[in-house]
Amino acid sequence: MTTATLPAKPLLHALRGPWARVLRLWDHISIYLPVLLMGVLALGTYWLVRNSPVFSAPEAAKEARHEVDYFMRNFTIKTYDENGLLKSEIYGIEARHYADTDTLEIDQPRMRSISAEGRLITSTSKMALANGDGSEVQLLGDARVVREATTDADGRALPRMEFQGEFLHTYVNDERVKSHKPVVLIRGSDQFTGDTFAYDNITGIADLKGRVKGLIVPRTVVPPR
Repeated sequence: MTTATLPAKPLLHALRGPWARVLRLWDHISIYLPVLLMGVLALGTYWLVRNSPVFSAPEAAKEARHEVDYFMRNFTIKTYDENGLLKSEIYGIEARHYADTDTLEIDQPRMRSISAEGRLITSTSKMALANGDGSEVQLLGDARVVREATTDADGRALPRMEFQGEFLHTYVNDERVKSHKPVVLIRGSDQFTGDTFAYDNITGIADLKGRVKGLIVPRTVVPPR
């Protein structure tokens, strides 16, 4: 048996030529490969940013401003109890409502409140500040609160009572009046003054503090016949 053998040099030379060109081309490509990869990453990031959903940031809560949202002129506000009976009435030359505090600022107010027992209380001042439901009213400037003469639960006569001051804070539902400023209290013919004041119409107790002064007029006693 005979075996044919190819010359070694021509075969090795034939293989070296194409592989050498491939290796040289790979060397050139590998130099720019990091730059190409960075470019691909940059394009991918840009695509993600463009196509990602955008979530709008929640709007910051608007700070409420102390501004007038409506006003009234020559008005009357009436409130009624659950039985439809008149509970209170407020009249004013002009009123301005502030939404942030839900308060009503009233010029030259005149107010009436009627208790469940029928006791009538009237109030006046240069200006007043009332809360949203009218259960609290602050009287400012030449303030006067008057409880007309009436009778108590036992039928005993209660004389007319009046409070005067530059500031009076009235609580309509509780039938209370108080002030941190000097007040004059007039009860029938008697008169008292104090630096601070609180009065509860249900209990009939007046609490005056500070420099308290009083003038009590003697009652005329009618002798029995």
